[in-house]
Amino acid sequence: MKILLSNDDGIYAEGLRALYRQFSKHHSVTVVAPDREQSAVSHGITLYQPLRAKKISDCGFEGYAVNGKPADCIKLGILEIMGQKPDMIISGINPGANVGINVNYSGTVAAAKEGALYGLPAIAVSVKGFDVKDYAEAAAFTEELAENTLKKGLPFGTMLNVNIPNMPLSEIEGVKISHQGIRPISEHFENRIDPRNGKYHWLCGDLGHTFGQDPDA
Repeated sequence: MKILLSNDDGIYAEGLRALYRQFSKHHSVTVVAPDREQSAVSHGITLYQPLRAKKISDCGFEGYAVNGKPADCIKLGILEIMGQKPDMIISGINPGANVGINVNYSGTVAAAKEGALYGLPAIAVSVKGFDVKDYAEAAAFTEELAENTLKKGLPFGTMLNVNIPNMPLSEIEGVKISHQGIRPISEHFENRIDPRNGKYHWLCGDLGHTFGQDPDA
């Protein structure tokens, strides 16, 4: 397979590196990812400044770091860097589940959605929890899922948003399709004063409860 990898955590994120290590064993892999953290930018694209792609090579890893958002990376990867459509787009691995209304804000999900807009099979991958010590198990699971997905096919314009438990691969019992739940966030702003007496605001919040029958969360 020809795989285009991206994410929203940036090209140095360990989740992305784990996918590269796993998929490059058996597939042709091109990485085009943001040059810095781009979480929660949703499906934004860059219109008012040029995009620049810098080739990164270190410790057996190769990819392109882009001064843009995840959706920019997919566009640039397909139209310029690869010069052709890949067989599949994979975005991740994101630390922390992308479920409920968070899916609307996620740059990880947006990269996969951009691939789906090009008519390509696409998968967004996240691991539950923010204390992931090793992404290798999740990367191996993702490769198996990607190969099966490409073999069976997806409806045109469809992507998968996959949330993997933070556990050994041997303990994962299978894959279950669910619908997106409604997981509201209890939001508030924490207001502070900077050294020059200017007011600024930090958005804070806690995840709420799930509503609906058998949702993702």
